Amino acid sequence: MSRERKPRKFVKFFSTSRITLAVLVVVILQLSWVQLVQCQNFDDYTSGSGKDFPVDNPEFVKYFTQVAYSRLSNLTTLLLSSQFANNHSYCVKDPKAEWNRAFNFSDNLDFVSNCITNLRGDFTQRICTAAEIKAYFNSIQNSNAIKPNGNCNRTSWVSGCEPGWACGVNSDQPIDLKNSRDIPVRTLDCQSCCAGFFCPRGITCMIPCPLGSYCPLATLNRSSGNCEPYNYQLPAGQLNHTCGGADMWSDVISSGAIFCSAGSYCPTSIEQTPCSSGNYCPMGSTSEKPCFKLASCDPNTASQNIHAYGAMLIAGLSTLLLIIYNCSDQVITIRERRLAKSREAAARSVREKVQARTRWKAAKDAAKKHAIELQSQVSRKFSRRKVGAENEKVRILNEEELGTDEDLYPTMDTSTSGASEQSYASSEGKTIEAGHLTRMMHEIEDHSDSFSSFAVDAKSSKSKAAKDKEIHTHSQIFKYAYSQLEKEKAQEQQNKNLTFSGVISMAANTETRKRPVIEIAFRDLTVTLKGKHKHLLRSVNGKIMPGRITAVMGPSGAGKTTFLSALAGKAVGCTINGLILVNGKTESIHSYKKIVGFVPQDDIVHGNLTVEENLWFSARCRLSADLPKPDKVLTVERVIESLGLQAVRSSLVGTVEKRGISGGQRKRVNVGLELVMEPSLLFLDEPTSGLDSSSSQLLLRAIRREALEGVNICMVVHQPSYTLFRMFDDLILLAKGGLTVYHGSVRKVEEYFTSLGINVPERVNPPDYFIDVLEGLVKPNTSSSLSHEELPIRWMLYNGYPVPPDMQHYSVAVTASPTYVQFGSHEYSAQITNEDQSFAGEMWQDVKCNMERRRDIIRHNFLRSKDLSNRRTPNVLLQYKYFLGRVGKQRLREARVQAIDYLILLLAGASLGSLSKASEEQFGMPGYTYSIIAVSLLCKIAALRSFSMEKLQHWRESASGMSSLAYFVSKDTMDHFNTAIKPVVYLSMYYFFNNPRSPFMDNYIVLLCLVYCVTGIAYVLAIFLDPGPSQLCSVILPVVLTLVATQARDNKVLKIISDFCYPKWALEAFVIGNAERYYGVWIITRCGTLRRFDYNLHDWILCIAILILTGIASRGIAFLGMLVFQRK
Repeated sequence: MSRERKPRKFVKFFSTSRITLAVLVVVILQLSWVQLVQCQNFDDYTSGSGKDFPVDNPEFVKYFTQVAYSRLSNLTTLLLSSQFANNHSYCVKDPKAEWNRAFNFSDNLDFVSNCITNLRGDFTQRICTAAEIKAYFNSIQNSNAIKPNGNCNRTSWVSGCEPGWACGVNSDQPIDLKNSRDIPVRTLDCQSCCAGFFCPRGITCMIPCPLGSYCPLATLNRSSGNCEPYNYQLPAGQLNHTCGGADMWSDVISSGAIFCSAGSYCPTSIEQTPCSSGNYCPMGSTSEKPCFKLASCDPNTASQNIHAYGAMLIAGLSTLLLIIYNCSDQVITIRERRLAKSREAAARSVREKVQARTRWKAAKDAAKKHAIELQSQVSRKFSRRKVGAENEKVRILNEEELGTDEDLYPTMDTSTSGASEQSYASSEGKTIEAGHLTRMMHEIEDHSDSFSSFAVDAKSSKSKAAKDKEIHTHSQIFKYAYSQLEKEKAQEQQNKNLTFSGVISMAANTETRKRPVIEIAFRDLTVTLKGKHKHLLRSVNGKIMPGRITAVMGPSGAGKTTFLSALAGKAVGCTINGLILVNGKTESIHSYKKIVGFVPQDDIVHGNLTVEENLWFSARCRLSADLPKPDKVLTVERVIESLGLQAVRSSLVGTVEKRGISGGQRKRVNVGLELVMEPSLLFLDEPTSGLDSSSSQLLLRAIRREALEGVNICMVVHQPSYTLFRMFDDLILLAKGGLTVYHGSVRKVEEYFTSLGINVPERVNPPDYFIDVLEGLVKPNTSSSLSHEELPIRWMLYNGYPVPPDMQHYSVAVTASPTYVQFGSHEYSAQITNEDQSFAGEMWQDVKCNMERRRDIIRHNFLRSKDLSNRRTPNVLLQYKYFLGRVGKQRLREARVQAIDYLILLLAGASLGSLSKASEEQFGMPGYTYSIIAVSLLCKIAALRSFSMEKLQHWRESASGMSSLAYFVSKDTMDHFNTAIKPVVYLSMYYFFNNPRSPFMDNYIVLLCLVYCVTGIAYVLAIFLDPGPSQLCSVILPVVLTLVATQARDNKVLKIISDFCYPKWALEAFVIGNAERYYGVWIITRCGTLRRFDYNLHDWILCIAILILTGIASRGIAFLGMLVFQRK
């Protein structure tokens, strides 16, 4: 048994050893073969006829493929990193990355293996060298055929010179693929080009097709004679010649035959696969791209349908904007409602306290009266002298209401006579009753602290002032304001019947805030219109005093507004002669502009703000920055109360398109804007025009109250009623030509005219009658031959003023003195000489006059004078804060206009995105061009509203001392919201309809900078031009600049001009951002397009920077224009 088992074990061992030995032999042979291959020269297999090439050995083919690919990759790397990259740096940003995207075939080398197998190893001998590739790319760059070379010329044209074919070299000829100077002789064994390579016409070598291409072998279409899918044909007369491979790689416009078709992807250059459902494949794709969620992608589609994202973005953006506008409006409404409730509660509380105070005073007076009656009954039994002394004490107490009730009841002296004691004892019961009432009065006075809000003694006022510093809430502020208003009303009521002691107490009260006093005196004031030498005012003398209301009256053309403008320092285009003194000094009135108010004739107020908002903004910006907020609120409430605007304080003022408050209320708001800043000098230009009698009286009462506080008020009035006329203190009556007829007290004007023999008829308003006389409509009812032309002469003679020589013929009884002649010859010589001028001379005179007027305006705008007003108004940052809040409210109330702007942008984006599909050849340039025009046009027109609609309001605010910088920056800051939102609104339609390859964020950044740029340009147009021309320029300018930017390639002058056109930089940024996403087979198309339009792939940041700098520069120009060309 054991002997039998041993052979079996041996056989089993021998079989296992044999298998192991066989495996070892195979491995050794394989390693020996590989080692043998490695030891042999690679060129031995690539040269010659290829008969010795081991085609059937897959390991050798694989190894040979790797070695060939390494040489090929070295060639392409050298090409892109040195020669091509240096010559085409404008379209190649990262050469290594571009090589990976174009020639990194390491993932799949099947096309190389197939080519090696088909050529039986004759592969590297047919690959183009650097010199041949250089010749080919130079021909593409210069748009002409390859230059003749040693292989392909007129005398030598082998079949390999035809498109789609290539040839080999002699076996003893070495090939250096890196040689960029010499083209090797390559004319043997010409064959068709391998699949995955292209063989251009004119060279006899192969170039690998880049990634994203499809380069199969061509097939002959016998009907057309073309080698499809390419466009070349077989050479005539060569019957044995067949269609080869691909013939050229160029831009997609010249030949897009090798591009992987849209809707398919090409993992290698010899394989094209249709795109499956749920994926999309743009032209030149190497792999499928999965569609986004919610996006639909049908089979064989080139782009994904992302309209759902556009709809979602629109819905989200619309919801966000609706929430912002509605909630913000609700916030403003709720805030105003809460403020109104707090204000009403404070007013109600104050009224209740006033009523309680009134009842308390009534009870106190009744108790005093009862006590006095009892005291008088008791005191009858005393001596007459005693009674007289006590009655005097009671009388003094009633007048002054000071001290305690104990002063009314002096204690009885123990040394009185017996009769007095008997009399006092007999009336003991009445004395007890009187003492009981006295104690009741003492209790009432002890609890008078509950009415401390209305205490008038100095001690309680000081404690109240200390308490006011701790006022913070709206309720506390309004209670303080209304309590002070009630105090002022009570004080006014007491002032109507003041005793001597009351006047002394008012004069001694140092807590009342006094305003600086301004007195204006003018001597021989003459205003002459430049160029025409026409006198608007002549020899006006006088002064306007603080605490008095001076009315300026006269017929049309008398120079009333000119007189007001001359005193206020607002006269431009005129020559002002004479002397204007401020507080007796030759100071400029501009030194006091912080405390000088000027009410224009037109109602220049913000129509999209409420009455309270208009007044409150003016108070915050123009009152002293050191003034506490409760006092500012008190000032505003006082003005609202005095002007009778309580009922409409929360109503919008209104505009021409949207009606608000009435005309009379609007006029009062116009005056209130100056009253809230507590001026020391106030000019008003016809404030009562258009008002009825009651409104005029209400306005004059408010102005009278300001005059009682020491304000110097001068106002132009047109035909006031007699009641209003009697409310003025002084009158300046001007005749035509700016001559003074009367300047003095209103109460003495009739007396003066009566002395001239001019009597006002009964039932005739004196001011109307005086104006009719000055107009020449009514002849003075005087026995003398006095005419209305002689009235200014009479006033000059009456006050001893010099008479101009050209008016001395009106003087009848007075001869001109030498003083008059000297004055007239010096002052009016220019007017006497009046020579006739030609038409050209008159035109030149008008142009000169306009230029001088413009120069005066610029000089006034940049005039800087020292500040003598002693008022520190809020700085620029605080005013910027106030302006920003005001502009925010205005924009929220213009939500409907903003919504229309966004709707138009949505429609424009949808239309342009649908009509101008992304053009692969020009990287979306047509669509971007239309987008630049549309966005520029729409955003410019919308940005014009920022400044063109409020020019008058800004001129008035700037003239009053408000910061133009704060106004401009606040407007621009608020426009940044539209600058950030409008690109999203437009791209939400355009991007998802057009579907460019560049990411959404890149398009948004470029469009954001574009909107910022065109907004600044719109500011310039709005400030420098009127609304009509500015809108026309906003429409024409984007179209013209875009045409210049896109059509200026051949003209050097236009090319230089295009560098200053913002559309060029915006379009370049769009195209660069999109072209950067085209790679692989697209690299030649990219370089050709960028070269044709002179774009550089590295200039994206430069384009963005130029757009931003253009926006900043245009804003600087706009602000400078605002300072220079604003009319004050």
